Amino acid sequence: MSLTLDTVTLTYPDGDGRLTALDEVGLVVPAGTTTALVGPSGSGKSSLLAVAATLVTPDRGRILVGGTDTVALRPAERAVLRRREIGIVFQQPNLLPSLTALEQLELMGRLDGGRRVTGRARDLLGAVGLGDLAHRRPHQLSGGQRQRVNIARALVNEPSVLLVDEPTSALDHERGAAVLGLLFRLTRERGTATVLVTHDRARLDEADAVGEMHDGRLAAPAATTAG
Repeated sequence: MSLTLDTVTLTYPDGDGRLTALDEVGLVVPAGTTTALVGPSGSGKSSLLAVAATLVTPDRGRILVGGTDTVALRPAERAVLRRREIGIVFQQPNLLPSLTALEQLELMGRLDGGRRVTGRARDLLGAVGLGDLAHRRPHQLSGGQRQRVNIARALVNEPSVLLVDEPTSALDHERGAAVLGLLFRLTRERGTATVLVTHDRARLDEADAVGEMHDGRLAAPAATTAG
């Protein structure tokens, strides 16, 4: 499924007026492609992820996952769609310290109605290069390895949309580049529509498109050589 934002506007109360976080933003991310978003802090990147994830409802506009307008859904319906169709890779992995890497992924299946995902979880840990570390807990993993668990966890319920927030901010250049390369590869292999918010411009030529945000506006993303 593709992800589409159609003239999305989001405002917040600001004293006697309102602050515009997103100003008629339009974006189309086809399945199997990555669109990277860059821009200064406060430009609207995090707000875009929040509305795409159905965590925040915009003032105006449509957000479509495939052919479903998520804005038109009831809150309970949005929660089900978010759990099943949207994977989120947070800036910090926030792994549960008492659970192994494998158990972190299995928990996501239990949250989605008790789905058994052990086989898929093992496959994903193998895909991110952690097959031999499935039974290690977070304190036994490096920062880059924890971020790989974070990515695998976001994919375990087979979402059609993957939203990624600054995945390399706590990593050095080498590990950060490896994480970005992993995201690009998994997007192509698993057919997700991926939006990557980042300040790290290394390897962005491997994204399918790069868009720049300023003051809540998104310039039309330009295709890279990868696209």
